[in-house]
Amino acid sequence: MVQFSRTAVTAVLGPTNTGKTHLAVERFCAHSSGMMGFPLRLLAREVYDRVVAIKGPGEVALLTGEEKIMPPGARWFLCTAESMPVDRDFSFVALDEAQLGIDRERGHVFTDRMLRARGRDETMILGSASLAPMVRALLPKAEIISRPRFSTLSYAGAKKLSRLPRRSAIVAFSAEEVYAVAEMLRRLRGGAAVVMGALSPSTRNAQVQMFMNGDVDYLVATDAIGMGLNLDVAHVAFASLRKFDGQRSRRLTIAEMAQIAGRAGRHQKDGTFGSLGGEESESAFRPEEIEAIEAHRFPPLDWLFWRDGAPPMDSVEALIAALEAKPDRPELRAAPQATDLAVLKALAETDMVAGRARTPHQVRRLWDVCGLPDFQKLGADHHARMVARLWQYRSTGHGHVPRDWFAQNIARLDNVQGDVDTLSGRIAAVRTWSYIAHRPDWLDHPAEMAERTRALEEKLSDALHAALTQRFVDRRTSLLLRDIGQNRHD
Repeated sequence: MVQFSRTAVTAVLGPTNTGKTHLAVERFCAHSSGMMGFPLRLLAREVYDRVVAIKGPGEVALLTGEEKIMPPGARWFLCTAESMPVDRDFSFVALDEAQLGIDRERGHVFTDRMLRARGRDETMILGSASLAPMVRALLPKAEIISRPRFSTLSYAGAKKLSRLPRRSAIVAFSAEEVYAVAEMLRRLRGGAAVVMGALSPSTRNAQVQMFMNGDVDYLVATDAIGMGLNLDVAHVAFASLRKFDGQRSRRLTIAEMAQIAGRAGRHQKDGTFGSLGGEESESAFRPEEIEAIEAHRFPPLDWLFWRDGAPPMDSVEALIAALEAKPDRPELRAAPQATDLAVLKALAETDMVAGRARTPHQVRRLWDVCGLPDFQKLGADHHARMVARLWQYRSTGHGHVPRDWFAQNIARLDNVQGDVDTLSGRIAAVRTWSYIAHRPDWLDHPAEMAERTRALEEKLSDALHAALTQRFVDRRTSLLLRDIGQNRHD
């Protein structure tokens, strides 16, 4: 049965660049304790750094799947949505980008946090105006505050890559497309910074700094740029209007287009958006899409994905049944089978699980192991084997992953040689081990191993930043074009 919190809630809804997150951070810092949940590790880290500057490092915690900074006396927690400790007591709680409840893979997490995560004194839900019907239906006592955009967002037409204005961000929907656009910008404009959700915070920050410092005038990014990352961008160009959503290749929804286009023109600065190529190409915007984006008018949401956020652990069978249960509200839909549930069902058919997962304690351990994210994306079989190996260790003795096995796998990744794809693959693998190291009882010496994975990720990130810069930035051309531009203004 769907469970709802009865505490009063404020929903702050509106398009991009309305100051929603800034408002929530102000309220967050004004309380004696607080927790905020974000859709991306990069965004949680960005806000963490801001709050640390206000409160001091000993007062602020960062909780993500791959990173855990938790001082003993921390009272303000910045988390990814999945990592939010919803049963912990906080004066203030906020959830960012709550409209992601419609996401096939992660939507049920955002819906669960929207329904269950509550602050003792104040709770704030941030999201698109399209979420309003769901707030009214599921949280009828919530106060809805609408906020207008600070600046104007207007359509600038389709442009060739060579004619894009300076301070432009080009958005693509695959690593291959990002690299292809960045290569062309290197030849035409001296280079570009690259931002993708899979990058570590260190690499992402180093790439963004090149753009913010003016070392390059262009930034190429995946749609991760749409999730609240604040950049000084004047124009957003779409390399494509189609993406693969995990099941099929489809055209972006108007809301998705607007979320990304809205990165242009921050605060009081107006911004523009457009596409690459001609007005007649498949990547061109349709008139009705342009009108809706400029007017910030999007179809309202009439349902969200849901899955039991606190399933029973009495048995593996009861756990699976609860995770597959259908919601009893018309505004909620049963979430598609996510990776964690698929792995759980596969393991449940093995003798190893049948013979060991007999108590609630062991069932909980099994479900925790199944929650390992598939960072490497090497296929379901590869991921399932990794989870099975972890369960083998977690279900015997003290339940600790062997130190030698962990250390050997880390050592194999300690190599800064290779191209961009090779280094990105190693960082993805390190994120798996970082996740394991940051679970409180999976290792005998978690703090030591967490530090080793952090240091290795930093080392590989530095190498990846250097590789990205070498591949996608021609400093001589960039400097020459900048000097030409300055001379024109003189």
